[in-house]
Amino acid sequence: MKLIDLHCHILPGVDDGSKDLQMSLDLAKVAVDQGISHSLLTPHHMDGDYTNHKKDVIKKTSDFQDALNEANIPLTVFAGQEVHLTGELMDAIAKDDVLFMDATNRYLLLELPHDGIPAYTEDMIFDLTTRGITPVIAHPERNLGIQEDPDKLYNFIKMGCLSQLTSSSYLGVFGEKVQTLTEKIIKANLGFVFASDAHNFKGRRFLMKEAFDKLEKEEGIRKAELFNANAKNIINGDDVGDVDFVEISSLKKKKKRFWLF
Repeated sequence: MKLIDLHCHILPGVDDGSKDLQMSLDLAKVAVDQGISHSLLTPHHMDGDYTNHKKDVIKKTSDFQDALNEANIPLTVFAGQEVHLTGELMDAIAKDDVLFMDATNRYLLLELPHDGIPAYTEDMIFDLTTRGITPVIAHPERNLGIQEDPDKLYNFIKMGCLSQLTSSSYLGVFGEKVQTLTEKIIKANLGFVFASDAHNFKGRRFLMKEAFDKLEKEEGIRKAELFNANAKNIINGDDVGDVDFVEISSLKKKKKRFWLF
């Protein structure tokens, strides 16, 4: 199965990911070894630490693709952003300084603040969806507000959002609590795609192949194929298939020690 990575930080020298071109090329080789054929490059944007303007990301992505081609690394990359939820988001969209996950400006990779969910989040989601924009919430399993009340993710999905789970979260890299929540999100059909959120060679690694292997083993090949098909549909601006999602709190407990919420 050829994989599509919708969230990674391997564009050189733009944020807390890859520091230079050689590191980016080495990370790209790892991505190819993982079975990844296409990657959306998503540097942080408007998160308080990094601002990566649309025109700059497009130019740097084109330059990086040239470097990949010259190095004979068979990875196709696209320009994107991990857009932070901020009160200035709608203005940035109006000024055409936001990159979407697809060429039709339908899907937006949206990062919530790590430490919680701002009071205006639902209003912002409503503004986006009424404009035909589908927020794809990045790594919800690592958001403290969703960890405290996982059914908040259910409410966001019900409003029209999708979610992007991090492959390393599913494998326990961020600890048992995050891994357990990721598994519960998948079982509730509130997860739609895996992405690597790769930053480096330690900790924030790709681990896409390993996550898909686990998904196929625990949830079946159809679920694994669905996650990959969803990634392809998002990057193409196509519809993502409907699923019957449920509140996480409604899931039945199988083994008490595995359930933290």
